[in-house]
Amino acid sequence: MKRFIIACIVCFSIQLTAQQKPWPLDLITVPVQSNYQKTSTYADVMLFISALEERSNQIYVESMSVSKEGKKIPLVVLSNPKVSSPAEAKASGKPVVYIQGNIHAGEVEGKEIVLQLMRDILLGDKKHLLDNQILVFAPIYNTDSNDKMKKGRRPSQEDSPVEVGIRANSQGLDLNRDGIKMEAFETKGLIQNVLNKWNPELLVDLHTTNGTWHGYGITYAPSYHYAGEKAPYDFTWNVLFPEVTKNIDKNYKVKIGPYGYYSVRQGWPPNFIYTYNHHPRYLVNQMGLRNKMGILSESFAHDRFYQRMNGTYGFVAEILDFTNKNSKKIMAINAKAEKDAINNVIQNAGKVEKGVRFKMVALDKKIPTYRTYDYIPYTNKKGKKSYIRSGKIIDVKNVTNLSKFDATVSATLPRGYYIPKSMKFIVDHLRMQGIKVTKLKRRKRVKGEVFMVEALHTAKRKFEGHYMATVQGKYVAATKTFKGGDYWVDMAQPLTNLAFYMLEPQSDDGLVTWNFFDAYFKEKGVDTKTVAYPIFKTYSTK
Repeated sequence: MKRFIIACIVCFSIQLTAQQKPWPLDLITVPVQSNYQKTSTYADVMLFISALEERSNQIYVESMSVSKEGKKIPLVVLSNPKVSSPAEAKASGKPVVYIQGNIHAGEVEGKEIVLQLMRDILLGDKKHLLDNQILVFAPIYNTDSNDKMKKGRRPSQEDSPVEVGIRANSQGLDLNRDGIKMEAFETKGLIQNVLNKWNPELLVDLHTTNGTWHGYGITYAPSYHYAGEKAPYDFTWNVLFPEVTKNIDKNYKVKIGPYGYYSVRQGWPPNFIYTYNHHPRYLVNQMGLRNKMGILSESFAHDRFYQRMNGTYGFVAEILDFTNKNSKKIMAINAKAEKDAINNVIQNAGKVEKGVRFKMVALDKKIPTYRTYDYIPYTNKKGKKSYIRSGKIIDVKNVTNLSKFDATVSATLPRGYYIPKSMKFIVDHLRMQGIKVTKLKRRKRVKGEVFMVEALHTAKRKFEGHYMATVQGKYVAATKTFKGGDYWVDMAQPLTNLAFYMLEPQSDDGLVTWNFFDAYFKEKGVDTKTVAYPIFKTYSTK
């Protein structure tokens, strides 16, 4: 009997040890406290961060920017030992990984799980995630719109939680369409004070889908690389995603799969899915042009709030476990991509072409098994075949994945661009993106090409406050003299692919697209004659 009692005590002690320790109330998120009926306000988030600061010496907090309404956008840096500056982070030799929540304030899972993850990394069972990396979190990127809460904002989420904020920021802008034009306070802060300053090797942007009834708790996409270097994309798609997919299923019981939409109007079952655009206006995609890795995370809108949080938490936790184990490899791949991009300019300027406009096409490999809710065919009142969704999840075999982009228009890679001093606002914008631009000290006569604009077309409907522009024309050989005070963009630099995509006049997401040159073209009379694009392209540094 004595031995039996001792054995019971030992067993009970093991059970207590295995259970997670209780958290104080200020370290339990609002969704948990409210039985997943509510999401955190801006004040709730800031209080949670303060509670972490009081309990850990491995946290540093700064602001990436201040919103239009005057709210500081918190940036939380976790590291062991603590680092308080990008210089210290660089000196550590560890990669920086950046996780962002709440870019769309109605998609709240990222905000909530970032708080939970920071707590568990600093004070819980995930301290090992700081062994080989520095983690930078932005839990509430869209600060202003977060608190504009109302019921019915996200009908596909079925009022779970009951009230959420709005998609656009307080300027009326979609923050995930602003990566090139940089009109939002938040975007300027992110690019200048996170991407350029902390220089993360990987960005993870946390979202919630808008409606497709696929069968996954999370869908994912990489940074589409098609105007950049291929290696970061390949590693994300071929190595990171397969391992994370396996581990999140094992450790969190969540099925994840590739991001994509389908429509029952195309028949049933679906034989293809299609992704979103490749444009670098999307922050994840811009990482590819920066020779880095990017991941889009989309939780399943139709799951309940607690399920979406569990899936998002598991996805980010498994990504961070992967990056912690593969930190040196990730840094090496990205460093080589940067070196390759620079060498391509030095060795091949004037010899190779790169895409500037693209179309969506199928990947070479089909999705072997695609999970989705089933749809039942029926005859509607008009006597036509229609479909209605059932509650059953099925597996569809060999589904085509339209998530590759082939160039439809290409341009020759230059050695550099010359910009007249009258276009200093273009120079300022490039520098804000982190692109290096130097001022000429003396007069210089150069050979190259100028793009002759034969027509300027603008969209009939506004998008993000812009009537998107395209130009029609061609490059012609030219010789031009530039004076001291004009500017030179040497393309042998780390952000060469971003500079190329922004400055090429035919780019589908460049500065021409976003109307930066409209006033110039119209002033020069583009409606009645051919006008020279003011950015001069050269293939030599001589």
